[in-house]
Parts: sequence; structure tokens; C-alpha cells
Amino acid sequence: MIIAAEQVVTAASPDGPVPFSGFVEFTDGVIGSVSAGRPPRPADVTLADGYLLPGLVDLQVNGYFGIEFQTADAARWGEIAARLPSTGTTSLVPTIITAPVERLTATLRAARDFVPDLPAGGARVLGVHVEGPFLSPLRRGAHNPQWITDPTPPAVTELIEAGRGLLRLVTIAPELPGALAAIEQLTEAGVLVSVGHSDALAAQVAAAADRGARMVTHLFNAQRGLSHREPGVAGQALTDERLTSGLIADLHHVAGPVCGLAFRAAPGRIALVTDAAAPAGMPPGEYLLGGEPVRLPDAAGAPPLRADGTLAGSSLRLDVAVANAVACGVPLTAAACAATSIPADLIGRPDLGRLAPGAAADLIWLGPDLRTRATWLAGRLVFTDGSAATLACARS
Repeated sequence: MIIAAEQVVTAASPDGPVPFSGFVEFTDGVIGSVSAGRPPRPADVTLADGYLLPGLVDLQVNGYFGIEFQTADAARWGEIAARLPSTGTTSLVPTIITAPVERLTATLRAARDFVPDLPAGGARVLGVHVEGPFLSPLRRGAHNPQWITDPTPPAVTELIEAGRGLLRLVTIAPELPGALAAIEQLTEAGVLVSVGHSDALAAQVAAAADRGARMVTHLFNAQRGLSHREPGVAGQALTDERLTSGLIADLHHVAGPVCGLAFRAAPGRIALVTDAAAPAGMPPGEYLLGGEPVRLPDAAGAPPLRADGTLAGSSLRLDVAVANAVACGVPLTAAACAATSIPADLIGRPDLGRLAPGAAADLIWLGPDLRTRATWLAGRLVFTDGSAATLACARS
């Protein structure tokens, strides 16, 4: 199959090719070629406007469409995966938050059994992100303080064993007793470690990177901020070349000028995430995060809130995060990479998040407004917005 587009964004690197007129050819779900100019035969689909990008990769999704991963069964996990391509997301790391360790391990064991059998055609589940319980009580955000604890070797071992083959990412506060040893233990087990919900000094974050940490969870949120005398978590994240930072670009968690600043300070080291919670994609009302109530106050992009007013995840779409980054002055190529190749590489999946020979044929068509019009997963059309411009996609 060949898809031709006036604007192709390969997302190979943040400073890579600017959008160009060209085509992508793929067979059996794998990209064979990406070229500028006219295709060798008439294209199966021609996109006269907008942009052709690789599918988006989200490393932090607590839930969506009224469902939270932490309390959902296999069918409900499958429902989120089936519907997320409508937002441009073709790969995700479901996120479960602070709870007693025995409850987290039970969730991991259950998911380990059913994730391989989720229906085809939905967004790829790349593993699970455990955000907590090894967090700072001083920077807990929406996490239940009664369940926050220090990372003892037995507790870390329990999580690794329960999530073997599925546990992909753990957020931890490196200043906690035992945290540096836990980071080493997780890293040796092949788990990506992210610094987050942390009151650490910059030197403590650097020590975490020395032990293997490679990410910072939702930059600027629930962490010691940047000061001119103590860089804190945020300052070390922006200046340490070993660290890539997740960024919630809903313009509520982080103001627009600061989003732009992060991209300028750490080029190639920002990964856009949604941190979406169950209210995402839903009308205002009451929902759950970590099994506890949150309220979505309106449908205009505002984040859900705990009863005390604490931000509790987001209602963000990842294609909107890309659009917001562009509106903050980030070049489209860099914004696209932040939601595609950068998170894919961080999670150890170089076959995703780029338009390149050998990569999975996960593609999205964004309109001029950078909203998703159509999505292909492994070369198969799984979403179209139904507009006249996408009817050709639906017939292909």
C-alpha cells in the first residue's frame, strides 16, 4: 500500500527533515520505503492537506473514556486500546499509581495474563508504568499518602516478579531511604526508572542517573522546582544529558512559555505525555483515579481534580499535546518527535515512532489543525473521522 501526502513528517530526529511532499510504502504491516516526490505508481491514498506522521507513543496513561486501568478488567483495557487511535495514539504504557504493594502486584499479575491476548487493532500496550508507591510525601500530588512507602528490596523484588515481561517503567523519588539501591535493582531487571514525585536536590537526581535512571516524570509537576541556587529535580532534568523528561503540555499543568522553555533547554530530551485519567474523552462528572474519586469540572481541556483541588491527571489528547507544543513555538518536527521517536526509543522500541524502512506501519493523518483524521495500525486503517477527506482512507 502507498500513502502519498503533501506534508510527510518522518520524526526521525528533532532536527531531522522538515515536512516534505512524498509517500510511504508498506507491506504486511512494515514500512518498506519513505521517499520525497511522486510514488512509483498511483497512491492508494492521497492526503491533499494536513500531515502524515508516525503513530503517537504515550508513556503515561492512567485511563481514558471513563475507565481507569488500575481497576479495570481485560475487556475494559481492550476498550481503551481500541479507542485511543482516534486521538492519534497507537502505542501506550498504561499507568497504575500508588497503592499498597500487594495490590499493585495483584494488578500486574492480572495484566500479565491478559495483555498478550488483547484484541488486535487497538493501540499497542508496551508494558505497564508503576507510578508509586516509592514517592516523597512532600510531593505526593494526587497520590494517597497512607500508601506511600520506602523502596525496600523485598518490595521492589515483588513488583519485578509480579510484572516480569510487563513492568516497563517505575517512577521513584531518589531521596528516599533505599531508593538508589532500588534504582539499580530495577535497572538490572530491564525496567526504565523515572525520577518523580520527588523533593530531591539536583545532586540526588544526578546520583539516580548514575545508578541508571533515565527519565523524569511530568517535568515541573510534583517535584522540587528550579531555583537559582538549587536546581532541584527540574533543573537537573533540563541540564543532565542522561535524562529525558515527560511533559504534560495541556497548558494547565505547565504554562505555555515554560513548555517552550523546556524544549529549548533540553532539545531531543522531552517526551510529551498525557497523564490522562479516566475523565479524558468524557463529559464533566465524577470518575476514579487510583480507585479514589476525582472530578472533571468542564469539557474544555481542564484537568480533573481531587476534592481538595489537587490536579489529578489530565483530560489531554496526545495529538492536542503536539498542537499545544507547536503553539508554544516548538517546530512541528521537534513536537512530533517528542510524541513519537523520543518516547519509543526511551522505552526500547526503535521499531515504533518513526516513518522509516523496517519500522511498524503505524501512521496517522493530522489535519491542518493537528487533530487526528485517520490512523493506521500495522498498515490497517483503524480510525477515520468520517469526513469527506477521509472517505478514500476508509475504502483502502
